[in-house]
Amino acid sequence: MKFLDKLFGRSTEKEIVEHAVIIHFKYGKSQMDELYKLRDTIENRIKAQILGEYDGHEIATDLSDGYLYMYGPNAEHLFNGIKPILDETDFMQGAKAKLRFGPPEDGIKEITIEIGK
Repeated sequence: MKFLDKLFGRSTEKEIVEHAVIIHFKYGKSQMDELYKLRDTIENRIKAQILGEYDGHEIATDLSDGYLYMYGPNAEHLFNGIKPILDETDFMQGAKAKLRFGPPEDGIKEITIEIGK
């Protein structure tokens, strides 16, 4: 029945409220290799430190800019866990990390941090 509950949007388990870290960055590269390398490094760090999950990325078709999406029980811990990686990545300099401290709804605390500044 869990499959049908998920299919029809019925929840039988208490849902966990997740925080988010969403990073908007300028990319400007001609290929995706560096982004894929960053993705793998971030994903491994998040798993190793049990900080949450890397949920994916979006990138403009001209590779000019993009977003990284991560979720976990504590946005601050998640961001602090990956910050050293971001600081060492050239295209993350000047990126904006939005930390959301709860579900995506009105009134939830959010802060924005500029990377590399």
